[in-house]
Amino acid sequence: MNEAPSTGRPVELRHLRAFLAVADELNITRAAARLRLTQPAVSRTLAALERHLGVRLVDRSTHHLALTADGVAFRDKAAAAVAAFDEALDPGRLRTWPLRLGHAWSAFGPYTTPLLRAWQERHPGTPLELLRIDDRTAGLTRGEVDAALLRGPVDAPGLVAEVLFTEVRVAAVTADGPLAGRASLALADLAEGPVVLNTVSGTTTAGLWPPHARPATTVTVGNTDDWLTAIAAGRGSGVSTASTATLHPHTGVVYIPLDDAPGVPVLLARRDNAPGHPALPELAALAREIVARGATH
Repeated sequence: MNEAPSTGRPVELRHLRAFLAVADELNITRAAARLRLTQPAVSRTLAALERHLGVRLVDRSTHHLALTADGVAFRDKAAAAVAAFDEALDPGRLRTWPLRLGHAWSAFGPYTTPLLRAWQERHPGTPLELLRIDDRTAGLTRGEVDAALLRGPVDAPGLVAEVLFTEVRVAAVTADGPLAGRASLALADLAEGPVVLNTVSGTTTAGLWPPHARPATTVTVGNTDDWLTAIAAGRGSGVSTASTATLHPHTGVVYIPLDDAPGVPVLLARRDNAPGHPALPELAALAREIVARGATH
């Protein structure tokens, strides 16, 4: 369906909540149970939203529901709108407006504690909430946070980011494995065995290796905890940034310098063309100040 948008009844919050439930569950029955509505009511609400937008959001042509390309693009916008509405009406946040800072892992690296302490001293009336969200943009595109500390290039539309510093990469190997005693490693050393990749929030892909020397076997996981568990269990080695070694120690994992891997930029990102939290400029300025201060020590 690709029709002209409807000019009838306006879209309400219930339309967005129904669509998001269907997008999450990919099943009308489960979405209806989650919303405590009947299946026909959810179907009608979804159809009304599609008529208003003039596009098909959900493909119903097969036994299993799936989001269309328009549905995938609309999901993040709908989630951001619902999150903003819920945030505005949260009675616990009427007097203070917390600044939500997302990260997928390792936060601000060695500067995490200095950033939190300095913010508390300078902005005691605006709590800074550091939230780990296992998502490539740490919840930023879905409106779950106001800004995010991200690693590596981010190609999600609608975001702007600045590079704050660059982290070196390290290898993560099984503590009692054959590589654990090495003083340093090269990418080729890791490619001789399986490599564990965090495909949801991580920055390492098989493309880190030259085309002629990529790992023959990879193990995919969805977050940092599962990544560490897989390496500790001997399922393969991994690559991450230096701050992971400090902020995510594991008795079954040894971190070793990696000689020939490029560094990873650490970014402060926010949504473009959005009002945003009024304290975002102060957060960016403080982050730059702390990095500059650390570089001189």
